[in-house]
Amino acid sequence: MKNVTERYEVVVCGGGLAGFCAAVAAARAGATVCLIQDRPVFGGNSSSEIRVTPHGAAAFHNYARETGIISELLIEERAINHEKIRENGWTNSVWDLTMYNMAVNTPNLSFHLNTSIVEVEMDGEGKLTSVSGRVAGAETLLTIQGDLFIDCTGDAVVSDMAGCEWRWGSEGRDEFNEPHAPLEASDATMGNSIHFRAKDMGRPVPFSAPDWAVSYDDPDFFDKQGRMVYDIEAGYWWIEIGVPWNTVYDNETIRHELTRHTLGIWDWIKNKDPKLKEQAKNLALDWIGQVPGKRESRRVMGQYLMTEHDPVNRTVFPDEIAFGGWFIDLHTPGGLLAPTAEPASAEGYTETTDYAVKSYCGPYGIPLRILIAKDVDNLLLAGRNVSVTHAALGTVRVMATTALMGQAAGTAAAMALQKGIPLKELPDKAAKELQQKLLRDGCFLPNVVNEDQGDFAREATVTASSQELLHGAGPESVDHTGGLESLWSRNNAEAPPEPLNHRRGQWIAVGSDGIASLEVCLSNDSDTTQPIGLELVPVDHIWDYRVNTGTVLVAHRLEVPPHSAKEWFRWELNLGTESGLKPGSYVRLDLLPNENVQWHSAGTFVPGHPSAYEIGAGRMRRYSADGSTMSYRISPPQSCFEPANVVSGVTRPHRYTNVWRSDGSQPLDQWLQLEWTETRELREVHLTFPGHLRTEYHRYAPFYRDPQCPKDYVIEARINGNWQIIAIEKGNYQRLRIHQLQAPVVTDAVRIVVQATNGDASASIYEVRCY
Repeated sequence: MKNVTERYEVVVCGGGLAGFCAAVAAARAGATVCLIQDRPVFGGNSSSEIRVTPHGAAAFHNYARETGIISELLIEERAINHEKIRENGWTNSVWDLTMYNMAVNTPNLSFHLNTSIVEVEMDGEGKLTSVSGRVAGAETLLTIQGDLFIDCTGDAVVSDMAGCEWRWGSEGRDEFNEPHAPLEASDATMGNSIHFRAKDMGRPVPFSAPDWAVSYDDPDFFDKQGRMVYDIEAGYWWIEIGVPWNTVYDNETIRHELTRHTLGIWDWIKNKDPKLKEQAKNLALDWIGQVPGKRESRRVMGQYLMTEHDPVNRTVFPDEIAFGGWFIDLHTPGGLLAPTAEPASAEGYTETTDYAVKSYCGPYGIPLRILIAKDVDNLLLAGRNVSVTHAALGTVRVMATTALMGQAAGTAAAMALQKGIPLKELPDKAAKELQQKLLRDGCFLPNVVNEDQGDFAREATVTASSQELLHGAGPESVDHTGGLESLWSRNNAEAPPEPLNHRRGQWIAVGSDGIASLEVCLSNDSDTTQPIGLELVPVDHIWDYRVNTGTVLVAHRLEVPPHSAKEWFRWELNLGTESGLKPGSYVRLDLLPNENVQWHSAGTFVPGHPSAYEIGAGRMRRYSADGSTMSYRISPPQSCFEPANVVSGVTRPHRYTNVWRSDGSQPLDQWLQLEWTETRELREVHLTFPGHLRTEYHRYAPFYRDPQCPKDYVIEARINGNWQIIAIEKGNYQRLRIHQLQAPVVTDAVRIVVQATNGDASASIYEVRCY
């Protein structure tokens, strides 16, 4: 056995998305970093070995995609990958290589693959000094020494060996009074899954299951127990088993059992179900995973234990360092061996049941303290092993959320080392600085805005060559963004309109000229006149799902004549600031229920303008798969895409649109200018562009480059009264671009000239920073 010893400042154990983002973040922040992964590829559950696509807040909330390192990776993968992506089973090695390429190209970062942690060493005073790992196939024992350690192993392997307190299973209802907790505490965990992929061969392909496969013969197991066979070319999350086995110690047994069940399920699809076997006759089984994807095991106790109440009530934490927005998704213990699949699936994902209403949450903030192990002084956590209850794990466990926690942990580790602050003191002494660093690195925090004292763009006067005005949109509207609308809803305007069965709301950004009138496009197929109630209410942000926000600015009643078809109905308002209208904010136009009336979706999505509908208990949720813009017109047109939005401190629609958009009717080039009364020494320009925010990653096509994102642009600086080009970019498709100048320049104005986008008629920018 060969023995090798290495030393680094930060040691990250576990190369899933949490660990990968932690390692890259710490290395970018200047620390020497070693990343240890027990598999041959990075990515954990998202890798080509397991093939679960990263989920996150955008599954349920418009403009809630996670940004930062995870965004860089996902944008890059879609831009270069020829393969379509689905929820499960279709991830290929291009994704693995995307991560590997980033790791190789990150200064200060070293890594060891195929290395399993087998031992840790402590100094006797509550600190880790090293971890030891065995390299598979290399007869090598690595001893990796470090100053700070980050446990991203999922199973909390390092934390367990270091003696940390951890929890397993579900807390009882009496401990924290969590609505999703069982009455009695239990050691049952959510299970592991494997996926499969099928390939269309263009001709009938037979399949015979081996004798050791599980035999499925009861259609009720699928049709009536929430195990929906909806995409027969891809795997299913519900091929899941945990209880009665332990998801750590019995992992290999679970893998074998899952394989038996997967083959039996494929046999049911191919040979037994009358409808499915016809659909699957040309499909061949192409791949079955043999590395189970885990949902739950050990949860390590940190400085704070996050309960279900925090995400549901959107607790505002002073040490907020990430956000989530998945629902409280707790799978039935036993998986395939249980009487039904998890509750949401068993209900057919109906969105208005009591369970769906109480499970819907976010976006919400996540505190740094759940990432700091309470029992080891130099240990951070990120991933599904953080300090949360079983119920809270139901929402924070999804991979895009864990990636954000990973980036925060890595950034925090580097900051603690550079400032000489013990980890336990970091939330009190450096939380605000950490938050500003995360924002600067492209992350989003729901309750934090850019207050970076070094960013002198915040003091600039901002102008532009033109700006888009908000007119609204109708069923006849043509997509003018070059493909901004969801790829799954391209023909949204042609889809059968849904009756107005529930209150439905449309967010509208308010400019400075008030609202004289609103129009809505409605149909009434009945033989009688139908009344429709309208309300205009102020909202705090685009995720303010309260039916009752505390104020109704104005209410109205429309009469929709019988047999009306896509007719526009006008509402005179004449609202100004004296009526409570606040420029630079959102209002929501609500139409009250009438099942005989249809409110039509627009033929395009207006940037920053989603919709929602009431689900019960005074709450709303995103309407349709992508939060379609409903058909409305507003007069006068609102100036809500103004140039000053690029210094609002927020890099996505939230409390306002926060984006500059040029007038799409005018040709490119279009420019945005920042000007100061005194000259500044400029060294860096940071640009944040639109794109990849509205919907989840798996909705995007191969070789996708978001149309809104500027493709070709130049940055100019005014030096001694003359404009000089200081940066040129061609072929861009990434959201965050940092331009470090070869030499500092002294300037009193900076101009970004957008020469081409990836398809949108308008030039768009969320944020400009200058250092």
